[in-house]
Amino acid sequence: MVTAHVSQMAGLSRPLDMNPIDPLGMNPMDANHTNGAGHTHPLDIAVAGGTGTLGRHVVEELRARGHNVRVLSRSSAQYPVDLSTGQGLEAALAGCDVVVDAANSVSPRTMRATLVDGTKRLVAAERAAGVGHHVCVSIVGCDRVPMPYYKVKVAQEEAVAAGPVPWTIVRATQFHELVAGVFTATARARFLPASKNVIMQPMAAVEAARAVADAAEAAPRHDRIEAAGPERTDLRTLAATWRTATARRAALLPAPVPGRMGRALRAGHLASARPDAQGVTAFAEWLRERAATAGYGA
Repeated sequence: MVTAHVSQMAGLSRPLDMNPIDPLGMNPMDANHTNGAGHTHPLDIAVAGGTGTLGRHVVEELRARGHNVRVLSRSSAQYPVDLSTGQGLEAALAGCDVVVDAANSVSPRTMRATLVDGTKRLVAAERAAGVGHHVCVSIVGCDRVPMPYYKVKVAQEEAVAAGPVPWTIVRATQFHELVAGVFTATARARFLPASKNVIMQPMAAVEAARAVADAAEAAPRHDRIEAAGPERTDLRTLAATWRTATARRAALLPAPVPGRMGRALRAGHLASARPDAQGVTAFAEWLRERAATAGYGA
């Protein structure tokens, strides 16, 4: 059971020590700025998965920078789309300059249909609509950690790179929101998965969103960039930090992960040695901020 929760934490990500407001060293575009793609006007940007953990922050960040943002999701009132069928894409993408794909599916039954086949449908619709830049959100280490979900993310990246639309892939490390969510769930059973051998570098989703927004404003790179948190740490330290911050009673249980996946986690493949964008909010600080604003983890 403990090992299963470690696997969950590794596999459910929702992607240089720069200024936190400008993590890729690109100037956020407003009415007085020209971004890396040469635009001097607001962009029309569609965000697939724009209501999710990361997507909603991407939407907020892009709108704050003055762009016209369309939120694409199955439940969207204005731009309902279904990536598994392609329904709604033609209307949703008409006139768009950039598409950010932050959509996600972790169900074994639907992940490939959404992330791989859905990506192929999405970029085909983008080509037909004249979209000039596709930004795909992915996960640091997805090509080095042998998990079924990660294999699907790699296939998604390959579909983007082989597609007809200029692209950038933003790989992020696990989000603080995910780490805290796993601890909250396991604490109900009075334990926290805690292994010194699982190396992580989590970041706040809002800081990852800034990196994604920077990529959307810039010219397509036809390459992958990485965004990571400010500190490289281990799962036991994160668990102890969460327990202290929330005052929850839960035992710290070692969570050994066997085989190739265990070796990949111990090797630090969920962390980024040289991130292109680096957040500044550590897990402990993020927990304090959440507790102050919403009583998170209580």
